[in-house]
Amino acid sequence: MAISANRRLLLKPSRLRSNVFGSIDVLVANTGIFLTKPFIDFTTADFHALVSTNLLGFLYVTQLSVKQMLKQKSGSVVSISAALADRPIAGENSSVSMITKGGLNAAIQNLAVEYREDGIRFNAVAPGPVDTPMHKDAAKDSTQPVIKMATVKDVVDAVLYLSQAGHVSGEILHVDGALPARRW
Repeated sequence: MAISANRRLLLKPSRLRSNVFGSIDVLVANTGIFLTKPFIDFTTADFHALVSTNLLGFLYVTQLSVKQMLKQKSGSVVSISAALADRPIAGENSSVSMITKGGLNAAIQNLAVEYREDGIRFNAVAPGPVDTPMHKDAAKDSTQPVIKMATVKDVVDAVLYLSQAGHVSGEILHVDGALPARRW
């Protein structure tokens, strides 16, 4: 099964890292896929691909990391979500993809409460469009004002902030240049 194979692949790196370095201080869960199409065109295969990557990938690596963080009585988990999960934009047909990213956001906030007394913090960065190859062919809508896309550095800065902000947990930090304020 693909899920079992994915889990086996994730087990080895996590064990290796805690054995080599002695601890896992920060986990950045940055695996994800993004599909856009009208809601009625999504297939079961699309949904399984989204869940397998966006949710099960997070689940497996985070469970392993949290087990180590519990032994340490400290740690920080920062997941990469998507601004569209709770700030939809007209014409952006990604509702099924956002089921998984919205699920991540809910998990992050629940995990922050669950592990609040164990010294483990959970947060997420929810970027809008980022200037990467994924968005190089992004359609330009002439009805919307031109905005500067986020850079990879913008996202990295948000991750670094959340990983170091010792009193911040359960937050979904949007890195989207106020895009929701421009909903059309």
